[in-house]
Amino acid sequence: MYESLNNTARLINGVSALLLSVLLGKANILEGVQGWELRPTFHGPRFPRWMENGVSSFNQFIHELSLESDTSSIDYSSDDNNLDETYPASPSSHGSRSSRTSFPINNAWHWTDLMACILSLILLPARLLLWMPFLVFRLLNIWGSKTSSDPGNPHLRNFHSFRNMHTTKDHVVNRSIDRRRGVVEDLHLAIEIFIEAIFDMLHKTVHCVLSPSSAFRIFRKLFSSASAGVKDVDNDVLNASIPPVTLGDKDPAPTERNPTLHHALNTDARTCKDIITELGYPYEAIHVTTADGYILLLERIPRRDARKAVYLQHGIFDSSVGWVSNGVVGSSAFAAYDQGYDVFLGNLRGLVSRGHVDKNIPSRKYWWFTVNELGTKDVPAMIEKIHEIKTDELKMIQPDEETNDEQPYKLSAIAHSLGGAVMLMYTVTRLIEQKPHRLSRLTLLSPAGFHDETIFILTVAHYFVVPLGPILAFFVPALYIPTRFFRMLFNKLARDFHNYPALGGLIQTVLSYTFGGDSSNWVGVMGLPHYNMDDMPGLSLGVIHHLAQVKWKGKFVMYDYGNASANMKAYGSPVPIDLGEYYSLIDIPIDLIAGRKDKIISAAMVTRHYKLMKDASVNVSYKEFEYGHLDFTKSNQEDILAYVMSRLLLVEPALKHQTSQKKTLKLKKKGQASS
Repeated sequence: MYESLNNTARLINGVSALLLSVLLGKANILEGVQGWELRPTFHGPRFPRWMENGVSSFNQFIHELSLESDTSSIDYSSDDNNLDETYPASPSSHGSRSSRTSFPINNAWHWTDLMACILSLILLPARLLLWMPFLVFRLLNIWGSKTSSDPGNPHLRNFHSFRNMHTTKDHVVNRSIDRRRGVVEDLHLAIEIFIEAIFDMLHKTVHCVLSPSSAFRIFRKLFSSASAGVKDVDNDVLNASIPPVTLGDKDPAPTERNPTLHHALNTDARTCKDIITELGYPYEAIHVTTADGYILLLERIPRRDARKAVYLQHGIFDSSVGWVSNGVVGSSAFAAYDQGYDVFLGNLRGLVSRGHVDKNIPSRKYWWFTVNELGTKDVPAMIEKIHEIKTDELKMIQPDEETNDEQPYKLSAIAHSLGGAVMLMYTVTRLIEQKPHRLSRLTLLSPAGFHDETIFILTVAHYFVVPLGPILAFFVPALYIPTRFFRMLFNKLARDFHNYPALGGLIQTVLSYTFGGDSSNWVGVMGLPHYNMDDMPGLSLGVIHHLAQVKWKGKFVMYDYGNASANMKAYGSPVPIDLGEYYSLIDIPIDLIAGRKDKIISAAMVTRHYKLMKDASVNVSYKEFEYGHLDFTKSNQEDILAYVMSRLLLVEPALKHQTSQKKTLKLKKKGQASS
């Protein structure tokens, strides 16, 4: 079974390599993809526990043969040795190495092996009869070991010291090395556990049959402990003492968290909070409720005394994780914080968890929203919350500051893809309504809004969705992975694409062809932690229908409700508002950034924004880079990040205002000095 699975995985990777070799243009697609690992990360099998204390020569020969045939395990022997130089080896790895080096391989067939096979067949009925009581004994033994933990036992102290040491090792290693398992690795592990359980049961059964005295002692202990178990448990509970737990220099191990389901299944379910705090940055979560009852998560890397803040807005099928997924060096959120900004990360509505004030809201009702709601409900609620928080904090930190209508801080915004269209809609609609938008500068990375030139698959989808959108929304309200099992499977398959580079390269190439040759790291994006079994961002069919209308009309328009009366109620006119016609109202600098290899929102479509703004005398700049659509946020591109930070730093922080009384005193002193 084990070797069949191994051969199947090799076959899939080999066929993928064969197909990849005949595909045209694959070199241009795979060239320069950031974060792409071209070596497999699959490790060879280890010795099970029943083979650590000694093993038959035949089993040893088979195991050595499997290790020699598995080239992926040979490639990674140096990595394991480097880890063992820094940290103590675990029992499994030590037993595996000692078994490989200290036991000589003897290929001769001994007569005892034949006798053992015959004896195992004879004792098969006895093994089946003794299996059930032995299972009960093991369960009671495990229960007894849990209840009889004595803090004064020296063996127990040694175990805890090793456990703390091992936990520290895992804590350090897991931060730098991705240890997630894919589907193939899970199947390997399941087969190992199954084989180990079968042979462990066989070993214990044969031991009981061939050693009647041991079996008699086991049953006598079983029946004698059953009667005294209740009294012992009661006495232990009454006399139990809870030792104090302190964390100091003598015990530097981190506190162990209770295992949850996603830990047991070994999937990456980290949140934006986990990534930020693991890297040593401060974190704050703020829950914002919109006017129509949606509960949004506004996340923050706080710098409370800063007079300059930045708001980052994600795009389709994305969340705040996209702004921190490249680590300290390549992420816009961390770069802005290191430049002295108070960083806010916005999350639009549209998560599988469905945050809403109405806990029983139907799925169809929750998912029916368009780009209108994102730009006129979600973003205003979050930016007003930012304004409230920053104003209150700066007043508390500097109470002598003069209170007037001026904003005591400067707020810039960075947005990607659909987030760019949402921020433009927010800014223009607030100016039309003559309300403050609180922004000082907008930096838009490949913003949506114009979709005249799109790839073939999106063009077909647009013309299909426009007439049938409301009907489709009744049956399929949104696009997302519906169940926890399939989300977990998606997460693990993404890991398999990394473990088998030819398969991953084939998937990357096929997806690039599907999206018109866009060179983004599609396989790497699928492995991001916000696509996990607990939650994931979805895409409302209302948003798809709105974008299809934008392509159909050839203008950056708000949602068309389909009849003049509904449009009149929403906009005061029988046709939806063309936002491009109101670009002349924009009173802040706009930075537009496009990608020449971007086939989702081409550079020509971003240029349409630029020309309209330039004709409307908006202070706008335009810049192109040789990257794909997702490279602006999901890849560590230093030139993009440096340019975005340079535009962000053009905003001067708000000046401090002193009270009028102090101003008067200073003017008097200045007048006396001059006289």
